[in-house]
Amino acid sequence: MSKENYFIIRPFGPSIVKLRMPENLVNKLNTHVGKIISDKKKSLELDHGAQLAGMVTQEFILEKNLMEEIGWGKFLTQACEKWIEFAYKKKISKFQILSSWIVRQFKDEYNPTHFHSGHISGVGYLKVPKNLGSTKKDKGKTNINGCLQLIHGSKMFMSESIYTAKPEVGDFYLFPNYLMHTVFPFTDTDEERRSISFNAKVDDHIYNVYGRK
Repeated sequence: MSKENYFIIRPFGPSIVKLRMPENLVNKLNTHVGKIISDKKKSLELDHGAQLAGMVTQEFILEKNLMEEIGWGKFLTQACEKWIEFAYKKKISKFQILSSWIVRQFKDEYNPTHFHSGHISGVGYLKVPKNLGSTKKDKGKTNINGCLQLIHGSKMFMSESIYTAKPEVGDFYLFPNYLMHTVFPFTDTDEERRSISFNAKVDDHIYNVYGRK
């Protein structure tokens, strides 16, 4: 049978989206993070580590007024609207950001398997060490150190259960809040792996697939 006579269909399981963050938005976020890092009092004030699963150096909340000021809120709103419209043929009328935070990860640190609150979650990359995801020459295997893994269901015939994403500056992923995921540690560099995440809610009748249509 020729390739033109069959199609790969993915009717089951949650969808995820990969897109690019505007370069100017990445720069604005990194500038803001730099200011927080240099202000010890502010760093402690915005510390969010106790509320998150990560075993990392620093996690701090992004203030809501700043989200609007630098365009982060607008970017999230538009990205989620397009995802739901393209993937599910529905339009949302409500988009509420519950929280957004910065994660600063260094050598030997990691984020254990977990899920998020809300309806929609996501992660974008602001800084990435140069050698993440490089091939291990001695073993011929791909190095997943510092990579994100999204997990759903169990491994079965003709069915994948794990999606591995190698971080690249500017890459941004959207996924349902309930999707289990983890971030692996890395060991070969002292550079920072910096990301930004969020949780948000949309219209209940869209999120609740068992509700009235």
